[in-house]
Amino acid sequence: MLGANQGMMSGLRRLIANAMARDLCGFVVPGPDVARAHGLDFAGAGLHLAATPRHANVLVVVGPLPVGLLDAATVAYAQMPRPRAILALGANLIDPLPPADATGPLTQDGLVGALAQLRRVLATEAFSSEVSDFDAPVLQTRIEYTCPMHPEVLSDEPGNCPKCGMTLLPKETSAGGHSGHQPKESTPVHPPPATAEAPAQDTCPMHPEVLSDEPGNCPKCGMTLLPKETSAGGHSGHQPKESTPAAVHAAHNHTVHATAEAPAQYTCPMHPEVLSDEPGKCPKCGMFLVPVEEKAVDHSGHAGHEGHTGGEVIDGIEPHFMSMVDLTRNMPASADGLKMEWIEVPFGPFFPGLAGGLGLSLTLDGDAVAETQVQGAVNEAITAKGMSPAEFIDHFANLSPLSPVASRQLACLALENAAGIAVDNKTATARTATVERERIASHLGWLVNLATQTGLVWMERRAAALQLSVQAASRDQILANAGSLRMFLHRLNKTPLLRTKLASNGRITQGVSLLGPVARAQGLALDARTDDAVYEALGFEVLTQDGGDALARLYQRCDEIGQSLELIARAKGLAVAQIESLDGVSGTGKAVVETPRGAAHLTVELDGGTLANAMYQLPCAAHMELLGDMIKDQEIGDALVAIGSLDLSPWGLPA
Repeated sequence: MLGANQGMMSGLRRLIANAMARDLCGFVVPGPDVARAHGLDFAGAGLHLAATPRHANVLVVVGPLPVGLLDAATVAYAQMPRPRAILALGANLIDPLPPADATGPLTQDGLVGALAQLRRVLATEAFSSEVSDFDAPVLQTRIEYTCPMHPEVLSDEPGNCPKCGMTLLPKETSAGGHSGHQPKESTPVHPPPATAEAPAQDTCPMHPEVLSDEPGNCPKCGMTLLPKETSAGGHSGHQPKESTPAAVHAAHNHTVHATAEAPAQYTCPMHPEVLSDEPGKCPKCGMFLVPVEEKAVDHSGHAGHEGHTGGEVIDGIEPHFMSMVDLTRNMPASADGLKMEWIEVPFGPFFPGLAGGLGLSLTLDGDAVAETQVQGAVNEAITAKGMSPAEFIDHFANLSPLSPVASRQLACLALENAAGIAVDNKTATARTATVERERIASHLGWLVNLATQTGLVWMERRAAALQLSVQAASRDQILANAGSLRMFLHRLNKTPLLRTKLASNGRITQGVSLLGPVARAQGLALDARTDDAVYEALGFEVLTQDGGDALARLYQRCDEIGQSLELIARAKGLAVAQIESLDGVSGTGKAVVETPRGAAHLTVELDGGTLANAMYQLPCAAHMELLGDMIKDQEIGDALVAIGSLDLSPWGLPA
């Protein structure tokens, strides 16, 4: 067990190890939604789940993960306290993670068996006299230097910021991150050309009393001197003075106003919490410390300063601290006109309430979203060439772990069309009913994430329990539980807090390509099932909503759950689509299936019974383009709810 805690196994530690083995807490990657889509009931198997890896001692890997998510899972594993273990279900290769401590198939029985195996391992190997540090390329860090005022300036070497002259500060960054950055030279803003009447002078933006006829750096704070306009009778010929404000006051027969009760102190203009009894540099940003300005200083009795309240006039300039207007001059403005520093905040790929594997980067202006970038491209291109039909169907189903049944149906239809195979009506109806069962489970899984975002614990628990009860249930079991499901949907429609949180949130106004429930909640009757003869025989009709906001999407999915129950009741059974072999068959076939998130398209080419090529288009990729305008200027809490209302799946995105 590579994640053991250091220490010889003693009687007390054996008791602790046995207690930990009985009370396991897991962190699931890529997410609990993927696990529920495979019918995994962690609570039923005796495993508690944690929202963060810091509160878990078991990393649960569900299914095969692409390289990007394996790196993110490696970081999550490194954050877990020792003793820690890895449980892998349906995942054989998990590098760069350590080898799994327990493995099993991606089924509920596989989960139960793997947990029993893991408990035995923890009880005997949770403590070890020799432990090794876990390391991986993604965990290695290096020192990078950046400017406190201009975080876009990055350098591999210490130095000064080319924009403001401040000392670059070190920060740690991932070894797999940016490399080779150098500070970018900024183009200074020059005033109009100097004339004989107005000679050019350079001054410091932070210390306007510093004047120089030559370019250079401020001797007080190190910032680059900038040109300023002066009159003909100005102060040409002045050089930067190597002096502190105390010396300047002394030159004008003043002293720093300090008493025994209030000794002179120095502080940083950028970091007022830094205080010192001696002059020097700020340990945080490298700027020169300046004396703390006393509140009760009266200069009215000093000759030559009557009427001045801002301090000593030096060389004709009254010193002052830079105003917020100057500090925020080059910052972007918010919608309300205020200027604040923007920060970039990542969400995902394992963020509670968002689809597992979906990574977002939101640029925040205060608590409002200014820019949005999707970082959830987790899929690799299909390499179907040479696969048998059965291998391709399994491979294509794994491509969409949130809706594998609909993906299997799509692959089978495309292959059957390529081979010219006609499926009998009974089998086709049973396959359709199985897709509708998955639609119910998928919409319930979406409700779980929505409840997580809105903080409705009862809704989260009830929706998760109903999803697991429907996931692999027979037709009779689904119909037997239909009453409980309809009561839950009725309660959702009558919950005032949901209406308050969702109404007018995430409204879509721009004309973009919409699919699935998102389009139908917009009032668009777009549904691939309208062109399917099997659905026509079952009496299918398109349901729509008006409004186009998050609340309309909630009502739309609730209505579709009820409609799917009716379609299953009209069918005579359930069957998962499958094809064994198509020996010697060559041809091209196309198919379209309405998945829980919208229409998916697939084109396959067969050559002698094996796959020669496959081209696909899965939903959600178009909906990613909605995020920028949909959540712009929204508060972060409302923005996350709006994002969740789209039910985005990162698994349909290309790498």
